[in-house]
Amino acid sequence: MTALNGLLVVELCGERGQYMGKLMGDMGARVVKLEPLQGSPERNIGPFKDDKPDPNSSLYFWARNTSKESLTVDLESPQGIALVKKLLKKADVFLEDRKPGFLESLGLGYEVLKKTNKKLVMTSLTAFGQDGPYRDYKSNDLVALAMGGIMHSCGYDDVPDSPPIRPSGGHGDFISAHYGLIGTMSALFYRDFTGVGQYLDVSAHEACSSTTEASIPTYLFLNKEVFRQTGRHQGATPTPKTLCKTLDGKYIIVFQLFNNLNSWLSLVKWMSEKGMAEDLEDEKYKDMARHITSNTKDSDHAFEVVRNFILNHTADEIYRGAQGLKYPWGIVRSPEENLDDPHFLDDREMFEDIPHTEFGNEVTYRYAGRPYRFKGTPWNAFRSPLVGEHTAYILKQDLEYSEQEIKNLRLTGIISTK
Repeated sequence: MTALNGLLVVELCGERGQYMGKLMGDMGARVVKLEPLQGSPERNIGPFKDDKPDPNSSLYFWARNTSKESLTVDLESPQGIALVKKLLKKADVFLEDRKPGFLESLGLGYEVLKKTNKKLVMTSLTAFGQDGPYRDYKSNDLVALAMGGIMHSCGYDDVPDSPPIRPSGGHGDFISAHYGLIGTMSALFYRDFTGVGQYLDVSAHEACSSTTEASIPTYLFLNKEVFRQTGRHQGATPTPKTLCKTLDGKYIIVFQLFNNLNSWLSLVKWMSEKGMAEDLEDEKYKDMARHITSNTKDSDHAFEVVRNFILNHTADEIYRGAQGLKYPWGIVRSPEENLDDPHFLDDREMFEDIPHTEFGNEVTYRYAGRPYRFKGTPWNAFRSPLVGEHTAYILKQDLEYSEQEIKNLRLTGIISTK
């Protein structure tokens, strides 16, 4: 048994919304992805297995579309629309990220669909929402990060005239997809009590704006704008620099030097044992740790002494030692370094080897796995579908089309099958 066992999810999503369906599928829902006859455009995004472009070999598509079935159908044809409507009569959830008004123009708007399926939860994840002056504006992950305010907070304060920068890896899409999923799950919870579904209008712009932490409250209540700081949170006032280089050329994130007296004394003792505490045993630093006094010049000096201590030790020595003293310091890791971390790999089983039997019975590939763990309802992730891999099965088993009807749909270009 899985967390979402028994739910049928129909997904019509591209880059912005496809992660919603992936997570629901990994949690056990049956997710049917609607694709054009040649497959979703996202299948053409590299890198590709063996560096050979192929719609069934996109590593990008694999990572964001696990645990789904593929139904290829022509949504520009009446027969294709009828087919999808028939499927949606059975569905619990309909996820889509097309431009506002597009599905209504096809006869697949929520007001139409709920007439034959009152329990349907439909989530529309668009750039700026279904209404308002921006509703038809074009956007993508980069625009969502920029207009949402996140890029304004990301960058450097030690590089003159440095511009805002974007986080990599489709963060805007992931943020909006997560918020879309939260809303969808809440609507399903409500449906469990009332028996009635509902429509969710989710805006990527609003989702990203809601993750700018204290930036908006700082402006509203303090009348101050936050500014970018290298390797640390944005702020309305400068904070000590947190990136410290280590003996082996890596970096440690360092902060909360004067969190409390006990932790400060532990840190100074550690440094003193190595002969590198300098004057940090002075009473004025204890007062700063007690939060009795505050002096920027003294705190800057203390940080420089700590920085020099770190520079004379390896990243792992500092990381382990600081954590032992209850300091929340960590190594700046590359994504690849996490692959070998036994905490992730063995104890938490973060990464999962998923079979790809299309390349051979014993072929598996490692995926970044579970963002959360279920103790009673485990994950059920499997590889992303091949183009049209499940079309014939869905039409025959779920929609009760005959073999001849399926053949006719294929010959007339309404569907494609693997």
